[in-house]
Amino acid sequence: MRVRGQRAALAIGMCALLAAATACGGTDGSGQDSGTTLVVKTFGQFGYQDLYKQYESTHPGIKIKEENIGKLGDYAPKLQQWMASDSGAGDVVALEEGILIQFMAKPDKFVNLLDHGASSLQGNFLEWKWKQGLTADGAKLVGLGTDVGAQGMCYRTDLFAKAGLPTDREKVGALWPNWDAYLATGQKFVAAKTGASFFDSSGSVYLNMLMQQGDHTYYDTSNNLVIDTNPAVKTAWNKTVQMIQAGLSGNIAAWSPQWNAGFKNGKFATIPCPSWMLGTIEKQAGPENANKWDVAKVPGNGAVRGGSFLAVPTQSKHQQEAAELVKFLTSPEGQIAAFKAANNFPSSTKAIDDPAVQNYTNAYFNNAPVGKIFGESVKGLKPVYLGPSNNPVNDRVTNALTALEQGKLSPDAAWANAVDEAKRVAK
Repeated sequence: MRVRGQRAALAIGMCALLAAATACGGTDGSGQDSGTTLVVKTFGQFGYQDLYKQYESTHPGIKIKEENIGKLGDYAPKLQQWMASDSGAGDVVALEEGILIQFMAKPDKFVNLLDHGASSLQGNFLEWKWKQGLTADGAKLVGLGTDVGAQGMCYRTDLFAKAGLPTDREKVGALWPNWDAYLATGQKFVAAKTGASFFDSSGSVYLNMLMQQGDHTYYDTSNNLVIDTNPAVKTAWNKTVQMIQAGLSGNIAAWSPQWNAGFKNGKFATIPCPSWMLGTIEKQAGPENANKWDVAKVPGNGAVRGGSFLAVPTQSKHQQEAAELVKFLTSPEGQIAAFKAANNFPSSTKAIDDPAVQNYTNAYFNNAPVGKIFGESVKGLKPVYLGPSNNPVNDRVTNALTALEQGKLSPDAAWANAVDEAKRVAK
């Protein structure tokens, strides 16, 4: 927005007041255009800082401000509020796969990226990732894919050695071709009495198994809650209960202070790790534990857990500029850079096949060939449909498993609690 004459001083003053909350263009007091600030709302780690600088250097007049909320659980309700009130969402928002459906239900709240040249980019993405961002009629593209939560199994080599288990990642992956074999390996580990648990807590193991069971989880594709009728959910639940009863769980809740410290102190030996979690492990375990963690194949036929999209809310005052930024950040080159910066595995087929990804090794994780490991996990997989209240429902299931781990509920009572709470939160 340009201003002249007597209104200039007032407009500049208002721009300064609003800069922290919204994009604002104007003058710098000398009559020169002060440019446009694009506000990007994210959670977790997207690895975009260097990309922002690169974009700003090639787009004079554009400044980018990222406003990050650490946890998805804190970010999602705020995003709901911003979108419902048509205020506060900024210019670009991240949509994680678990909350995508609820926002796709109101596509009018988002700019159609097809109107901004995105149709030519379809070949850049995994086919199913592209389709997830499209409305059912294919007329509107709400978001472009960033990463996919390609799955591996992270493990502590020192604890495996202490338990008399192999430490080489190929041999470790061969220990567990399926989850029954993972359970058996865990029983051997527990019997060795290393002082550590086999895994942190049941929630991540359960979710990984669930995502391998079929094409939907708690909701069918008509958005009916099917937690108590979908056999995939009970199959994953029953196997998790077996692992809890076998003493494999450390009952250390994910994202808690105890969980953060557990990486550093060697409190658990394995954790199912989407590619994006490598950065979390490295941060929490610290430099003193470099090369103690490694990455092996996940049990079963791979899985995708997590992954996001970037979208432009219609409330943005700079929709064209925001759409161009989204295309840049989600380009093959952008996804490669984000992978190197934050371990977010690309959803771009061109990026996945690029030697920069395929040959990439992670020095902290014993130089594990993470590009190859996660690439093999994600290719050929089909997406799992996640319904409108997927994340709140999964939280209730995880809470029930925690109560079981803590001895507060029997397996049957915990399952009944999970179903009842899911039905309550899904209303």
